[in-house]
Amino acid sequence: MTATTALQGLAAEYWEFRLREYPVLAHDLGDTRYPRDLFRESIADYDRRDAEHARLLARLATIPLAELSPGDRITHRLLAREIGEEREHYAFGSHLRPGLFPLGPESAVGFAMQKTAIRHPADAEDFLARLETLPGYFEHHRERLRAGLAAGYRLPGAVRARVVASVTAYCEGPVEAHACYRPLAAAGGRDAAPFEAAQARGRQLIEERVRPAFRGWLDELRGYAPHCRDSVSIREEPDGEAYYGFLARHFTTTTLTPAEIHATGRDEVARIRAAMDEIAAEAGFPGDLPGLRTLIATDPRFVAKTRDELRERMQVLAKRIERRIPEFFGRIPRMTYGIESIPDALSAQLPPAYAQPNPPSGLAAGVFWVTGLPARCPTPMHVPITMHEAWPGHLMHIALLQEMKELPAFRRYGLGNYTAYLEGWAMYCEQLGYDFGLYEDAFARYGQLDMEMWRAVRLVVDSGIHAMGWSRAQAIEFMAAHVTLPTEAVEAEVDRYIGWPGQALGYKIGELKVRGLRERAARRLGASLDLRALHDRFSDAGPVTLEILDEHVEAWISAAEARGV
Repeated sequence: MTATTALQGLAAEYWEFRLREYPVLAHDLGDTRYPRDLFRESIADYDRRDAEHARLLARLATIPLAELSPGDRITHRLLAREIGEEREHYAFGSHLRPGLFPLGPESAVGFAMQKTAIRHPADAEDFLARLETLPGYFEHHRERLRAGLAAGYRLPGAVRARVVASVTAYCEGPVEAHACYRPLAAAGGRDAAPFEAAQARGRQLIEERVRPAFRGWLDELRGYAPHCRDSVSIREEPDGEAYYGFLARHFTTTTLTPAEIHATGRDEVARIRAAMDEIAAEAGFPGDLPGLRTLIATDPRFVAKTRDELRERMQVLAKRIERRIPEFFGRIPRMTYGIESIPDALSAQLPPAYAQPNPPSGLAAGVFWVTGLPARCPTPMHVPITMHEAWPGHLMHIALLQEMKELPAFRRYGLGNYTAYLEGWAMYCEQLGYDFGLYEDAFARYGQLDMEMWRAVRLVVDSGIHAMGWSRAQAIEFMAAHVTLPTEAVEAEVDRYIGWPGQALGYKIGELKVRGLRERAARRLGASLDLRALHDRFSDAGPVTLEILDEHVEAWISAAEARGV
C-alpha cells in the first residue's frame, strides 16, 4: 500500500467515525444511515472517541510525509492537527467544563431544528424518533455537568442568568411555536395532508416528552446557582492557564501566546482609534469621537423602526452586493441564501446577526439571520455585517468550500476547526465594501471601523479576562469606551467571552493574516494584481490553518511574479 492510499483510507475512516459520532452532521450531509439519532453526548461517548483518536493518530504517524504529494502533505498536517487537538480537548476535560453560554445544549437543538427539512412521511417518522431521544440528551448533559463539578469545573455566575433565559425560551409559549415543532409545521409545503397524523403526534410528543426534558434541564440550572464561581476567568479553574493557552492556539490556528494576542489587540485598538478620530472630524465632530458615537446611538435615523423594516433593508442591501460579486470573484457558488429575523425571545441573547450555512446536502438554502431588536443593529453596521455574514462572507465562502469535491471530506465539511480562516476571511470581506463602493459617507465608514474595532477589542478583552485577571466590570468599561453598541449589547458580548474562552480571538488574528496577504500581493505584483484571481486563491485553499493559508497564497504570488504577470 502506498503512502497516498494509506492516507486517503485513514482520512476516510476518520470522517466515517465522525459521522457515526455526530449524527446531526450526517443529517446535514444528507447521509441517511442514522435517521433516528440526534446527539451522542454522554461521558462514555467522549471516552470512546478519545480511544479511537489515539488509535488513528498512531496509524497516521506511520505514514511517511516524504512519500506524499504537496497536497497530501497538507492533508496529513491537518489530520494530525485535528485529531491531536481532539485529544487535547479531552485531556483538559473540555467535555466536563460547563460551556453553556452562548451555545448550550438547547441551542444545539434549536440549530438542528432550523436545518431540518421534512419532505416525505418517512422523514416525519424519523424526525419523531429523533425527538424521542431528547430526554436522554439532556440527561447526558446533566451527567457531565455534575461530573464537572466533582472535578472542580464551575459555571461563572456572571452568565448563569443568560443560560437560564436561553433555556426558558424553549419551555414557554404554544406548542405550535416551539422550535421542535417547526419542521413538522413546514412539512409538505402546500400539501400538508399526508403529515397531519405526524403533526398531531409531534404536538403530543413535545408536550409530554420534549418540553418536560427542557424543563428538567432548566430545573437543573436553577439548582446549580450555589455552585457557580464568582470569578469570570478560566484560569481560576483546574489547569485553567494552560487550558486557555491551548484554546488560544486552537481558535487562532497559530502559536501566539495570550500575552502576544493581548499586545496585538492593543496595537489594533490604537490604530483604529486614530482612523475613527479622522472620520469624526469629517462628520463634524473634530476631537469629539464620543459625540459622534452618541449621535449614532441616539439619533432615530440610524435605527429601523421595526424588525420587519430592518430585515427588508438588509434584503435590499444584499441584492446590491450580489450585483457586484462577479467583478471581484471568478468562483461563485450554486447555492443561494435567504434573510430572516431572529425570534425576539432569542435576539437579546444572540449577536446582531449570524450566518446559518446551507446544509452540505443542498436540501436547504443558507440563512442570514438578523436581530429582531433593531437598536442592536444601527444603520452604520448594515454594510459590514452583511458583507461578513452573507455574500461574499460566510454564506458564500462556506458554499464554495462545500463544492470542493477534490478535498477529503474532513477538510471539505469540518469547518469548525478553522475559525481564524473563516472569520478572518469574513472580516476581510467587510473591508471589501470599499472596493464595492458601499461606504458612501462618513457614517458608513465609521460603521466599518466600529465593526473592526469590535474585533480588535475582543483580543484585548478576551485575553484580559482569561489571562490578565480582568473583572467583568473592567471588560465592560473597556469595550464600552471603544465601540458604538448599546450597554446591554456590550454586556452580552463580554458575557460571551466569559462563557466561551478563546473563540473570539480568531476573528481579528485571521483578518490580519488575510489583509496582510493581500497587501503582500499588491506590494509585489503592483498594477498587475488580479484581485478576482487572488480572491479565488483564498477560497480554493479549502479550510486551513493560517500558516498553510500563507504558504498557499505565497505560492500563487511567487508564480505570478515568475510569469511577470
